[in-house]
Amino acid sequence: MSLLYRLKVRVLKTPRGNLWWRKRSARHGAPVGAYADLADYVRRYAPGNSFVDIGCMWGVNGEFSFIAEEAGASAVKGVDVFGPTPEFEAKRQERKSAVEFVLGDCIQPETIARIGPADVVLCAGVLYHLPAPYDLLVALRQICRKTLILRTSTIPEIAGLPNAAVFFPMLTAEHRKLWNLSSLGLLHQEGISNAFNPEQGYGNWFWGLTPSALRSMVETAGFRVEQVATEAFAQTLICTPVDTVFHHDLPNATQAQKLAAEISASGIARPA
Repeated sequence: MSLLYRLKVRVLKTPRGNLWWRKRSARHGAPVGAYADLADYVRRYAPGNSFVDIGCMWGVNGEFSFIAEEAGASAVKGVDVFGPTPEFEAKRQERKSAVEFVLGDCIQPETIARIGPADVVLCAGVLYHLPAPYDLLVALRQICRKTLILRTSTIPEIAGLPNAAVFFPMLTAEHRKLWNLSSLGLLHQEGISNAFNPEQGYGNWFWGLTPSALRSMVETAGFRVEQVATEAFAQTLICTPVDTVFHHDLPNATQAQKLAAEISASGIARPA
């Protein structure tokens, strides 16, 4: 990693440098995003549609699910690997809400089946917490019928190296410092503020995806990116599901034997 890139990251981590970047991006016509915009996206896309919030609990206690319900969503589910929190249950009772909570891991087929298809899917603050983020995107594609609202932490683009990413676990304390965003108000980043902790599971930060890597993964999973709101260390994407670009069908026994014979005859199967 070049010294120039490290300097860029350090500058963007400062409140003044981050504000300068936002103003500069806006002057150049780039849509600049913010976490606070998520509620507006939900209000825009939820009315008349079924709605699912993947990762609905941490720090928000199902708030976006309730916003979707108030906005006129036809049915609302919130999904997370923990919860429901007391705050969520209190709000659900106070509002006489019909929001359904699903406890489960979204990348597991049984959880996907319990969630079922939904018109609008919100997934915010989840992707970088999974060791296999592409699997989550594939799961979201299986659930989503109309619109995906995806927000995730990212790292700044690396000039000349599109689709780059950083794997955070096992970095040294010195190398983790570069990705510590406490200067921008993040109180704790498990696996970055401290060493990777296997006992924390998905609580760890696993991936720092560049915007180009994120977009390529999203499109490969079967979404068309309609809108991007960018930040120095985050991206919000509005996506539409399309025919999946990538899939691999397991052949039956007869097809497998035929394929094996063709591969052997062609002579292309050589150890790398």
